[in-house]
Amino acid sequence: MKARPLVVSARDGLRLAALEWPGDPARAPLLCLPGICRTARDFAALARRHAGRRRVVALDYAGHGESARAADPRRYAPEALIRDVMDMMAALHLHGVVLVGTSFGGLAAMAIGAMRPASLAAVALNDIGPEIRPAGREAVLELIGTDPALPSLEAATEWLCRRHPPLPALDGPGWRAFAERSFAPGEDGLWHPRWDIRIGRQAVGAAAGAPPDLWPFFRALARLPLMLVWGEASTLLAADTVAAMRRARPDMGLVALPGTGHAPTLEEAAAAAALDAFIEAVP
Repeated sequence: MKARPLVVSARDGLRLAALEWPGDPARAPLLCLPGICRTARDFAALARRHAGRRRVVALDYAGHGESARAADPRRYAPEALIRDVMDMMAALHLHGVVLVGTSFGGLAAMAIGAMRPASLAAVALNDIGPEIRPAGREAVLELIGTDPALPSLEAATEWLCRRHPPLPALDGPGWRAFAERSFAPGEDGLWHPRWDIRIGRQAVGAAAGAPPDLWPFFRALARLPLMLVWGEASTLLAADTVAAMRRARPDMGLVALPGTGHAPTLEEAAAAAALDAFIEAVP
């Protein structure tokens, strides 16, 4: 089933984009939120597995994918991006959703759980929790803020293979597809990231200040079915944080992927099977 592009106007008029796969309107919609340097395209395979049975929507944050770039990079502050998500949920009639959030998308899920708890029916977090390793944060910042301006998709694939944390589930064609979701050709004929590289200054850089205490946001998910996909080689999510999350939520489903860095693609066999079962269990 092919995705349908959607466009919503933000409060300040900025164009925000999404992809939608139709499905049974009587079932809880599936809302997919990507990482801070990822886009809605990352969820195409997941969406195809659930489209028809339930509506699936994947969002592009401001400055990402098909959404517009802001004139002022302060527009990419985390609170502004999360406000956009909640506004898009209202505009697109996404209520009582199963939310799958990768990295920053998982942080947004926790924030929404605190601010609009009734809008969520279940949450799956992809390699994110209430504590973030500083070294991993800096690595994300470096990746977000770099535009290598590469001459071809092949060069982009090679660059990504060298720079990205390990994703052992990807073979050669898999890395090429991953690169095609990460880069796009510009008017200059070179391949550039599908996100505004100024995002890092606000989202994870020095301008963001000291990380807030996220445990209250994690605890806001207490009433909801919850699962975590964790790359055991993640530089962002430490084993002791995962253990603390399980102590706080003994019922939380956990899929641990050996040798996998930040963030799993969710197409790993174990992750896909567990995530599909988790989603399908929600009416």
